[in-house]
Amino acid sequence: MSTGTPLTLRVTERLDDRGAIARIRLEPVQGTLVPFTAGAHLDLHLVEHTLDLWRQYSLCSDPAETGFYEIGVLKDPASRGGSEAVHRLAVVGAELSVEGPRNHFPLAEDAAQSVLIGGGIGITPMIAMAQRLHALGRDFVLHYCTRSEGVTAFLDTLRDAPFADRVVFHFDDGAAEQKLDLARDLPAPAADTHLYVCGPQGFMDWVLGAAETAGHASGQVHREYFSADVDLTGAGFEVEARASGITVTVGPKDTIAKALMAAGVKLEVKCEEGVCGTCVTDVLEGEIDHRDQFLTDDEREDGDLICACCSRAKGARLVLDI
Repeated sequence: MSTGTPLTLRVTERLDDRGAIARIRLEPVQGTLVPFTAGAHLDLHLVEHTLDLWRQYSLCSDPAETGFYEIGVLKDPASRGGSEAVHRLAVVGAELSVEGPRNHFPLAEDAAQSVLIGGGIGITPMIAMAQRLHALGRDFVLHYCTRSEGVTAFLDTLRDAPFADRVVFHFDDGAAEQKLDLARDLPAPAADTHLYVCGPQGFMDWVLGAAETAGHASGQVHREYFSADVDLTGAGFEVEARASGITVTVGPKDTIAKALMAAGVKLEVKCEEGVCGTCVTDVLEGEIDHRDQFLTDDEREDGDLICACCSRAKGARLVLDI
């Protein structure tokens, strides 16, 4: 379930956990919260002086909880401004403008077996999934990979959870036998087995590559990127926004979204690196140079959707239904 209506949520509790991760509890200033499903995220609007950003953070609270949302936010030393702003602004009593929840990373609740793999801050959606699977009585295992025990957020929470026997910790600085071994820890491919992975891009690419090599069908392997290293540049091309009656030129260092918005075409953009799906737009004509991490392989093959914040044209022209 999701809502496009902005909410005002108040920070009612904050725990600065291991590994520079702030665990932030949010409650409504008025009214009640919209229920969410495991894998959902919130869009936070971060405004401060000249700062005006949207950033997405997965919900790690129990989907059965109706009184509050909880998110975990890593203070990333390579932050583009978002995570640092959250750590600075999300103090107890602060009010934040939020949209959502939205879910682009849904859980297959009827799966016979679910394998959840979280790397670092990628653990957050997996916690909500584990809580839901436990409530349903489903078979699952949660693999949590971090650099060391000392920087492992949610450590005590997971060790004390009613599903603690389903959680396996993997520390980079630990003994070799406890590290994540994909040949050992991935189950055999099966139509009723689903895999979920979230974490840094290199970690995810490693897991996804191993899953593909092992024969897991793409429809059973689910992923969510928090951020991505994306090259936005390339040869120039034209974009026609057919419904708006406007044609623009996208320069070598420009993006489709920026060019269209500069010409007055209304297009919502949030992450600016092809991970959140906010700017997905229908393509009527032209070949797409996909650079996002949001669309599935099947959606890319269909060739009728584009993430306008980062993807480009392979040819000289694209026609969008906007």
